[in-house]
Amino acid sequence: MGKFKFNPTKLDGVYVIEPEVFGDERGYFMETYSAEEFREAGLDYDFVQDNQSSSRKGVLRGLHFQKNHPQAKLVRVISGEVFDVAVDLRADSATYGQWVGELLSADNKKQLMIPRGFAHGFLVISEKAEFVYKCDDVYHPEDEGGVMYDSCGIVWPEIDEELVLSEKDMKHPRLEDLNFKFNL
Repeated sequence: MGKFKFNPTKLDGVYVIEPEVFGDERGYFMETYSAEEFREAGLDYDFVQDNQSSSRKGVLRGLHFQKNHPQAKLVRVISGEVFDVAVDLRADSATYGQWVGELLSADNKKQLMIPRGFAHGFLVISEKAEFVYKCDDVYHPEDEGGVMYDSCGIVWPEIDEELVLSEKDMKHPRLEDLNFKFNL
């Protein structure tokens, strides 16, 4: 039996991954990634960069993608809780424009595997959250793309804080005005 449960979502290639957690009175231990087990599950990625961010409640980051250097991402939360979202932007996909969302937290230890061809974003719903992710390509700042967070039909959790977006994220085009699709 493997150390991970790979749960497919309604979007081809996007998985909710639940690691096996070994715990006792001292705390817990878990593997967060195993190239061999991921490959056996059909998730064959060569991760080349790890990133970490910290955000306060109400921060919404996204929806982001890279146009010419798309990235697959394996995302998780190590402190707090976020609502994490992937939006399908693959030109030939029957689910183009559709989204999946998952609550990721330090407590539930779930991860989301997002393949290339998707926009990605998250909303912090705890007082603070630390978010970490692996990417299969390096970040290229000149290659950024984005979609307006409220244009994809995403049902974001209600929080008692005003949303906080970067100036850049407030200027993304709406999905219906996006002049870009991934041809992978």
